Amino acid sequence: MIKIALYGKGGIGKSTCTANLAAAFASLGKRVIQIGCDPKADSTINLLGGKPLQPVMDYLREHEDDPERIEDISRIGFGGILCIETGGPTPGLGCAGRGIITTFNLLEQLELFERYKPDVVLYDVLGDVVCGGFAAPIREGYAEQVLIVTSGEKMALYAANNINSAVKNFEDRSYAKVRGVIMNRRNVENEEEKVRAFAEKTGLEITADIPRSDDIIRFEDMGKTVIEGDPECETSKRFFALARKLIEEDK
Repeated sequence: MIKIALYGKGGIGKSTCTANLAAAFASLGKRVIQIGCDPKADSTINLLGGKPLQPVMDYLREHEDDPERIEDISRIGFGGILCIETGGPTPGLGCAGRGIITTFNLLEQLELFERYKPDVVLYDVLGDVVCGGFAAPIREGYAEQVLIVTSGEKMALYAANNINSAVKNFEDRSYAKVRGVIMNRRNVENEEEKVRAFAEKTGLEITADIPRSDDIIRFEDMGKTVIEGDPECETSKRFFALARKLIEEDK
């Protein structure tokens, strides 16, 4: 099973990358679960035709009892992808990281992975690694690899470096390891040189180079990934290439 957590600076395009990678895996015949680990709960929206999914934390606030079925807190999206959003606390109250921990505990109780038997599980994680809750997806038994999404922007690379350092701090606990970097271009000056310099300094591979494209915005306005909207466009080809690389490595 391929189990990957995508991390990166807030607003860098993690959800776009995660959803398109999930769609690419699904289009290649894989059984996929995508779990959004962000209080905004918008990770899976473009796999669901632009319709938001009720987050697990919202469900728990509205019901006295825990859900009895996975179907109560999930929805099937493009390509048969099982979509789940952790959500978070009421704004201004509580710890967002606890929403991730609560959801993961619930998914274990519901035996999600044993029942669904996925080939691929993707975790789309909020911003930086700031507390134990946001480190939960890389704990033993969840993700095995981390992909860091960054552009050539200064703060994106700063966050990428922090994430890489944080994940390395967990290496002796059998946690996930950083697999590489997804360069999600913003067309800043000397962008490729800056990202390649970061990758060389940290010893990481640039696993994918995603061009800045109006296609992404156009299809997201329709509630779609680029993979669904135009599987033959250059951006889609880059996500397919990444998916195939990760599949080949898992053999």
